[in-house]
Amino acid sequence: MTETRANYVNGEWVSSESGETIDVENPANPSEIVARYQQSNAADAADAVDAAVEAQDDWATTPGPKRGRILREAGTILQERKDELTDSLVAEEGKARPEAAGEVQRAIDIFHYFAVKAADLGGTTKSPSGRQKNLYIRQEPVGVAALITPWNYPVAIPVWKLAPALAAGNTVVLKPASQAPGVVLDVAEALDEAGLPDGVFNVVTGPGSEVGSEFIENEGTDAVSFTGSSHVGEMVYEQATDAGKRVQTELGGKNPTLVTDSADPAEAAQIVANGGFGTTGQSCTGCSRAIVHEDVYDDFVAALVDRAESIDVGPGNDHEMGPQASESELKGTLDYIEIAQDEGATLVAGGGQPEGEAVEEGYFVEPTVFTDVESDMRIAQEEVFGPVVGVLKVSDFEEGLSVANDVPYGLSASIVTDDHTEANRFIDEAEAGVVKVNEKTTGLELHVPFGGFKRSSSETWREQGDAGLDFYTIEKTVYDNY
Repeated sequence: MTETRANYVNGEWVSSESGETIDVENPANPSEIVARYQQSNAADAADAVDAAVEAQDDWATTPGPKRGRILREAGTILQERKDELTDSLVAEEGKARPEAAGEVQRAIDIFHYFAVKAADLGGTTKSPSGRQKNLYIRQEPVGVAALITPWNYPVAIPVWKLAPALAAGNTVVLKPASQAPGVVLDVAEALDEAGLPDGVFNVVTGPGSEVGSEFIENEGTDAVSFTGSSHVGEMVYEQATDAGKRVQTELGGKNPTLVTDSADPAEAAQIVANGGFGTTGQSCTGCSRAIVHEDVYDDFVAALVDRAESIDVGPGNDHEMGPQASESELKGTLDYIEIAQDEGATLVAGGGQPEGEAVEEGYFVEPTVFTDVESDMRIAQEEVFGPVVGVLKVSDFEEGLSVANDVPYGLSASIVTDDHTEANRFIDEAEAGVVKVNEKTTGLELHVPFGGFKRSSSETWREQGDAGLDFYTIEKTVYDNY
């Protein structure tokens, strides 16, 4: 019998007032329903905001070290249940098991990191201009934070928003993506067991048009953090700013790896493959454009094709690359593959759905490589969100840099080179919020800022590390005379 999971509101597990539920299927075997969740409405979301508002004052005045102890305990509980959470993530989102386990571990590490940071929060002291005066800046929580999170990293992204929000003394309402909400509810269970007071964290599942809109527009919320597509994120930003909220959005990407003539083409191909085909290409930082110097182009393409064709595709528990997360994601990728061919790109690897008993029912797609890609093609300009890499040939570093920047996005960019001067120029001139040298475009450290340029971000606030705490705090300057 399929489990029906409730919302977590004010420390209790509650069903939606709508009485309706959402079925979540296994993308590797769509006939299998993994679990049912609440198809919540605006009234459910409003109840969650009310609970967060009611809990805010007490949580804001809870000493930082005590908040940190709760976060640390929650991380420890998740560590004890890592295998269970990994199973859930593979079943709902489809990731290969090593990728899913790594994501769960990242969430655990984030809780432990911000558990320590919670004790450091408070403010700074400055020298006053006169005697008998204290001058200092206090950091205070913004209030109630509304978090709207995507399906592609269904535990890491919610936790990297949630942990700093709680560490800083905010209460939280969170709407996870309907495709993979289970692990966020597992996080709520862990926080509840760790002693988080009622109402401090609330999770409501359901559509963005109902739950998300209510979170954004409700006068009880003070800040909105959204991760998702650029199209939706831009609407969220407008909606949130119109409602007078502090807002942060992290959106799509069209991320390049520039391969220079000094690079080893086989090594570069491996870097691009890891960035482009990892997590089935469903990362906002995934490499979808390989911009390659003409002198190493042929060898690079041959190595990339070999790697793409060697990847074992199938259910995530026992294969290297899992399915796409849904039928609509698979269709979108296949549509872009057709568009690329219609525009004149040459398909040299993949391009369809794999064959075999293990993959006959799921949303599987082959790792795909195109050559003869031009920068004005849709395959080089638009986010595909599948395991598709387009290879563009350039004649020198200047052209490569220009092509790398010739997109409306600016999330992550990397260069593969043995020339330190070129690496430094790329660092200086690449229009991206994350720049890497001799490394794949994917993969982030948890203690440094993350965010994009151009249509990849609202460019208002960064996430992770101290920058993540900055979004969830507001400064009060105190002139204390005595």
